Amino acid sequence: MVSTLVLVATGVVLYMLVAMALRARGLLPDSVRISGPITTIHTQRGKVLLDRLARPKRLWRAWGNFGIGIALVVMFGSFFAVLFAGITALTNPQPSPVTEPQNVLVIPGVNEFLPLSVAPEIVLGLLVGLVVHEGGHGLFCRVGDIRIESMGLALLTIVPVGAFVEPDEESRNRADRGAQTRMFAAGVTNNFAVAVLAFALLFGPVVGSIAVAPGAAVGDVVPDSPAAAAGIERGDRITAVNGQRVDGAAELDAAMLDAGRAVQVTVDGERQVTLERDLLLTRTTPSVVGDLDASGGPPRIEAVNGRSVNTEGEFYDALAESAVSTVRTTGGTFEMVGGAYVESVTPDGALAEHVPTGGEHTIIITRFAGERVVTYEQLNEVRQRTSPGDTVSVQVYVDGEPRTVEVTLGRTEGVEGGTLGIALRQGTGGIGVDDTGIQPYPAARYLAVLSQDGWSVGSFFQRVAFALFLPFVGAVGAQGLTYNFAGFVAPITDFYVVQGPLAFLGGGVFLLANVLFWVAWINLNLGFFNCIPTFPLDGGHILRTSTESVVSRLPLPNGGRRRLTTAITTVISMTMLAGVFLMVFGPQLLT
Repeated sequence: MVSTLVLVATGVVLYMLVAMALRARGLLPDSVRISGPITTIHTQRGKVLLDRLARPKRLWRAWGNFGIGIALVVMFGSFFAVLFAGITALTNPQPSPVTEPQNVLVIPGVNEFLPLSVAPEIVLGLLVGLVVHEGGHGLFCRVGDIRIESMGLALLTIVPVGAFVEPDEESRNRADRGAQTRMFAAGVTNNFAVAVLAFALLFGPVVGSIAVAPGAAVGDVVPDSPAAAAGIERGDRITAVNGQRVDGAAELDAAMLDAGRAVQVTVDGERQVTLERDLLLTRTTPSVVGDLDASGGPPRIEAVNGRSVNTEGEFYDALAESAVSTVRTTGGTFEMVGGAYVESVTPDGALAEHVPTGGEHTIIITRFAGERVVTYEQLNEVRQRTSPGDTVSVQVYVDGEPRTVEVTLGRTEGVEGGTLGIALRQGTGGIGVDDTGIQPYPAARYLAVLSQDGWSVGSFFQRVAFALFLPFVGAVGAQGLTYNFAGFVAPITDFYVVQGPLAFLGGGVFLLANVLFWVAWINLNLGFFNCIPTFPLDGGHILRTSTESVVSRLPLPNGGRRRLTTAITTVISMTMLAGVFLMVFGPQLLT
């Protein structure tokens, strides 16, 4: 099957051939110019409107000065962010889907985090971002009495990728340094303003009109699993188990634990199906399970220490009988320590003085405070009954060797009970099991991220910062959010209901939420990107005018000032270009 990237590349080549043929025959108007795959449309229209809008010059200068301050702060942060990302890519290259070159492009279908289902909203966000960005440049040209040669739109074939304002170079050079800086900063200031406005509307009345639908949301179904056999699909909601109401994933797990092998499940409040549970090994750690045969899909767990098991409850009960167990699966047999698997140990944590802190060791806790623990949930349940400063007995297996240690528990802000200073992996002993094949979707958590609880400036911008990561949050696994959030699109909309002040819009609330999310997301990213201090971005021009302002105060001749300004801007600009290159291409080239 031909990939989307190949189809797009073929379309671009065909467009270039047709466009060049039309240009050669003189069939294109003078306002349309072709340069490879880039088409620019030039116009003189809009100048009169800009002159009218620019009349309250004192007001616009105040806004421009505010924008300069914002741009300088973001530029400073961008410099260190790009520098750090480049150094990290050079010293510890770790390829990931987020750093794949095609995922830098804001093209739905090519960028794997931007699905085609929200392509209209993404294109609208790009158009809004480009118009307000270049409109800001044009407006502040007139505020600073800088003439405009032309304005227009830049297209990658037929996809809008940029807008532009062409100031008259001679007029711009005659303008004072402040007017030039305000003009360069105006675009990113407008992008940030649009993003803040869109996020405020999204977090407030729009998301306030959306609630989580009852039931456990099904984010995905494991192929050839019991759920797949029962006809349960992505987008379904499990609303009852054996007649017991289910409101979320936690209630589903609790209801399933002792429900038996054959379970009557209610889907979407109306459809009844029978789920014949079968225990699947869904996540493995090579150092624990060795080399299992998974050619026929996830191996099925058949027995623990010779005892037949079919459900998670039976599996955990069998593991609890002994610290080390023999597990038989359809893909082979392995021995494992049944306990809470420690993913990392904080060097100054309570457990650190008793176990190695390097990530190359396998550490599993089997007993805590005198109680047998098999899963990370059981360990946390027992731990929450303790207090900071308590000394408890902990049985831990380090690389398969048992040891019992006395640990004085520490304190962690916001965490109930005494703490060990560790991070735990879900499941038991480094593996994950599932007896249904249902992978829950954390609908309530995504809605909570987008819901504004109070209107303090700090909480608002915290949500904005987290919203930036939502389109690829599943790839990094932040805070247990395992799915990339592209907005309220089908079938995700099946997990929510519309209520509250905008209920009269019905399903239109989801469309409005998607528009606001992508307009805000794209404008924020456009603003951050253009603040990188390198040419030809706005950040590079602001860097030059700001450097000139500082250097002009030094006791140097004019030639020396120009050379020093050029040296500073060139070094910073080249450093940023190298950092961006390493950030995008380094992980692939260096591994």
